[in-house]
Amino acid sequence: MSAKQDYPKSFSHIGITVPDIQKAVKFYTEVMGWYTIMEPSTIKKEKETAIGIMCIDVFGEDWDQFEIAHLSTSDGVGVEIFCFPHGVKEAPEFSPFNTGLFHFSIQDPNIEDLIDKIVAYGGKQRMPIREYYPNEKPFKMCYVEDPFGIVFEIYTHSYELTYSSGAYTK
Repeated sequence: MSAKQDYPKSFSHIGITVPDIQKAVKFYTEVMGWYTIMEPSTIKKEKETAIGIMCIDVFGEDWDQFEIAHLSTSDGVGVEIFCFPHGVKEAPEFSPFNTGLFHFSIQDPNIEDLIDKIVAYGGKQRMPIREYYPNEKPFKMCYVEDPFGIVFEIYTHSYELTYSSGAYTK
């Protein structure tokens, strides 16, 4: 019997919880240009549908309903937006040193204009735009927040291109 060869898995989607689903869908579609795959919908706790059963499996019994919307990036990565009526409405404190997800990243070659648009829609620029190879290559990055305090990063170039030259060697 031969051993199976492992292969890189593709990224399917990310789930983000927000306090206002309409405002989140507006931000992510108008600022990021992401496609709306499914408009905001209400999911109720019930055992008569597959989605109801799945949500009980995931969230347990301590909920009655929530809102969900599905978006997609230009490269087909899904963004699932959740809004729970009884959840905490503020983003947790930024704690990158603790175990868990602390950001996601998107790519846009026009980083300056995107940051301006994020700020205009109520988001925040967390740091100056930085270059990986100053005066050598045009690879830039910056951490920002959406209007809900969710931290994400912007790259001007692909992840592979940015790191393939060894960004930490100089």
